[in-house]
Amino acid sequence: MDALDKKILSLLQQNATLPVAEIGERIGLSSTPCWRRIQKLEADGVIRRRVALLDPAKMNVGVTVFIAVRTNHHSREWLQKFQVAVQDIPEIVEFYRMSGDIDYLLRAVVPDIAAYDSVYKRLIERIELSDVTSMFAMETIKSTTELPVSYAP
Repeated sequence: MDALDKKILSLLQQNATLPVAEIGERIGLSSTPCWRRIQKLEADGVIRRRVALLDPAKMNVGVTVFIAVRTNHHSREWLQKFQVAVQDIPEIVEFYRMSGDIDYLLRAVVPDIAAYDSVYKRLIERIELSDVTSMFAMETIKSTTELPVSYAP
């Protein structure tokens, strides 16, 4: 991956609907070689997919909840069951296995506390959890989907 690929990736992260001709113009390439580079980045899996980012407030899911989970279960079978349980809850938009005091961290988006309570109840009826702590974000200070491209090999 060279500097031109990184510039392409930066532009696409800002706006995936940019026409290839405009991307090429901004980075100093004609459309065809620019398009070939984008196709290669997609084929190599660097670009996983192109999506539309929705406004949470306009979608009525303006409340972000971080859910810290501790468990006494550390088997592969339990983790697979937990993964299945979380996959079926659309309000949970991120799911991480953590190091440290917390075993798993989930991020959910909901309209209000009552909707979160529904998410919580659906989660605990599907999987046994030892300790669940919910933290409501008071304000979003930074939120981006753009990854830094400077570290790419």
